This record gives sequence, C-alpha cells and structure tokens, in this order.
Amino acid sequence: MAASATAPPALRFSLKPSIDSSVSRSETCDPFPRCRNRDLVSLRSSSVSHGLSRFNRVSSPVLKFDGIRSKVMASSVPAVDKSPLKKSSRLSTIVDVDLGDRSYPIYIGSGLLEEPDLLQRHVHGKRVLVVTNTTIAPLYLDKVINALTCGNSNISVESVILPDGEKYKNMDTLMKVFDKAIESRFDRRSTFVALGGGVIGDMCGFAAAAFLRGVNFIQIPTTVMAQVDSSVGGKTGINHPLGKNLIGFAEVVKYGLIRDAEFFQWQEKNMQALLARDPSALAYAIKRSCENKAEVVSLDEKESGLRATLNLGHTFGHAIETGFGYGQWLHGEAVAAGTAMAVDMSYRLGWIDESIVKRVYNILQQAKLPIAPPEVMTVEMFKSYMAVDKKVADGLLRLILLKGPLGNCVFTGDYDRNSLDKTLRAFCES
Repeated sequence: MAASATAPPALRFSLKPSIDSSVSRSETCDPFPRCRNRDLVSLRSSSVSHGLSRFNRVSSPVLKFDGIRSKVMASSVPAVDKSPLKKSSRLSTIVDVDLGDRSYPIYIGSGLLEEPDLLQRHVHGKRVLVVTNTTIAPLYLDKVINALTCGNSNISVESVILPDGEKYKNMDTLMKVFDKAIESRFDRRSTFVALGGGVIGDMCGFAAAAFLRGVNFIQIPTTVMAQVDSSVGGKTGINHPLGKNLIGFAEVVKYGLIRDAEFFQWQEKNMQALLARDPSALAYAIKRSCENKAEVVSLDEKESGLRATLNLGHTFGHAIETGFGYGQWLHGEAVAAGTAMAVDMSYRLGWIDESIVKRVYNILQQAKLPIAPPEVMTVEMFKSYMAVDKKVADGLLRLILLKGPLGNCVFTGDYDRNSLDKTLRAFCES
C-alpha cells in the first residue's frame, strides 16, 4: 500500500506543457509535454489538514462556467495579504474547492508567475522551501524564486532538487526534503512549495503535512495530469513496493465518463486540438477538470463514497503498475487500460450499451493511450493485486463501474463475479 497523508493548505500553479523533447518522460505526461516559456497556470491554494487549526477565507465570489459552479475561496492558512486581488489580464479563471473554512482557490491563466503578488499573498511566514526535480529546476526554479521574492526582501527561499521519476517516490527521497528543512532551521511559520508533476506534489505535500505537524503548502504543477487531478483535493502519498496510490494520466477522459457527458462530447470533438497542444483547448480541459474534481471534493472530502468514483479504472490500473513494475508504464497508461477494462465489465453486466464502449475505446486510442494491459499480466496477477486494493472492505472488492447513460457511474461491491472473471480472461488471453 502507499503511505499517505493530507498536507496543510496549498496554492497550486499549473505551467503550460512544453514541446521540449529533452524533458523526461516520467515528468511529462504525453501527449501534453511542458513548455519553457510562457506559463498556462492553474495556481492552487489547496486545503490540507494535519492537526492544524482552522483558518479564514481570502474571498468568496461565485463564478460560473458552462453550468458548473465555481466558488472562489482561500485556504487553510491565513494569507499574508487578504486584500482583494488586483485585476490582471493574465488571471482568466478562479476555481474553488469548497471546504468551508478550509477552502482554497485554483488560479488559471497565462503567465501567472509574472504576477508576484498572486503567489506572495499565500506565503505563510518568511521562510520558503521549494521542492522540485532535476528536470524542472533548470526550466522554472529561478522564475519561481523571483516570483516569491520580487519586491519583498523579507522572504527567504531555499530549494531542494530531487531526482526525477516515479521510482524515486519513496521514503529515502522524502528524507531529503526533511533533511533540507531541518538543516535550514525551518519552523512552523514556513511554506513548502511543490514545483513539478504528481510525484513532486505528493512528496512535497507529504513532507508539508508531517514536518512539525504541518506547515503551509503551495503547489505549482508542471504536468497536465497534476494540473487537472493530483494537485486538487489535499491527498498526498509515497509508494510502497506492494501497492500504489498516485493519480494518473487518463483523468481528463475520466471526468466525462463518470459525471460530465458534455465534457466527454467536447473531448471527442477537440482531442486533436489537445494533442496539438492548442492553448485554449488545454486551458478549457484544465478548467473543466478542476471544476469537476472541486465539486466532488467539496461534497465528499474524506472519500466516504462519492469521491471514490474519481478512481475509475484505477483498481485495474494499480494492479498493472504493481505487477508490471513501477515506471514500466506511465501511470496514465495503466489507468487508461484499466478504464477500458472497467468499461468492458460494465458492458458485460448489462449496465451500459455497446455504443459507450466503442466511444471510450475510440477516445483513448485518439489520445494515444493503451486499451489493454501489457502481455505479462495474467488473470492470477490481477486477482492477487486487486485483493489488496484500498477499496476492498470486509474482504469485498468494490469497483467503480459505469451504469446508465454516459456520465453516470456507481461505486459498488454488488456485481456478478463472473463478469469480472470474463473481463480479466478477455484482456489477459487476447
């Protein structure tokens, strides 16, 4: 299983993916690599609780986008500056994760790192630790440090640069963050900033939750998958050799399948624009994904039921990652194959019609994602790893499956086991 923790408040930026071929595959989720220059940013101040007291909001206007409500609130630690945000042409969207007095905003726009006030207003105290990796540091570290300190000599910034890759998301690497914080004599009035993709976000968030029982936490996600999913919701974790808990690549498609049919239809029409890295298409996909996850998290922060539906395809996908070996496939690739398997099982149960199956396979293939597990996976391997999935309760494996019209799903253990066996055999023996 993965060790996990929720971290204190966070602010998150999402940097526009790049077309630079030198960026490593583990940090760049195809087909959305990062770009070196201007930033398409989703700046998030995220709620994370770890024995912390409650804090006030920064603001609470209501924005509406395509019928999905977006409230704007701030996060769990008091911002240095609670004055209204200055009007900026770069800040195009603010999406809220509504958790009462632990709510936080997601800022989305172009070039937000050129707006120092937007970042500095969420810094708690005078000491900042930026956690990044060897791939991202040469691209963005100086720019982030400048945004944190521009016009504010009171803020002191340290950085720790971790090796890049999923295989380094473990306790040994986590200790490097703690070592730097302790050596630099950081205290509870400090802020940790995650500058990177899902691995860096999880590592830094985990460290922020545990260091001195919790410090302020800001995220600047640099991959689309971190922007649309793993940086939203306050859950963080590191890997254990026997289990997996990282949000993956096929998340944009997932939102359309489980709760937003209109968004899925939009993806079908605009997948080629996304593959071509069209800025407006990417911005819309990030915004709509954040709005969907924000609403789910607001309704079910502790994952008592509804939030579990965000794991469509993950039970099959986690089994692939564990059985095949971390890093052999990108997490998004494993989840895409897992989603195809969940859709197949839903159809075998008679819960969806064949047209949905065909549409799901088609959009995953358009996105250049796999729709079947690697040949090394066997039925026995799937059953073995799925038996220790976090969604098992009282020995019963619960799954997220589609049911009814597009945009509807269930989280249930009440299904015909024969259908699961047939799906496993179909994908492992084909």
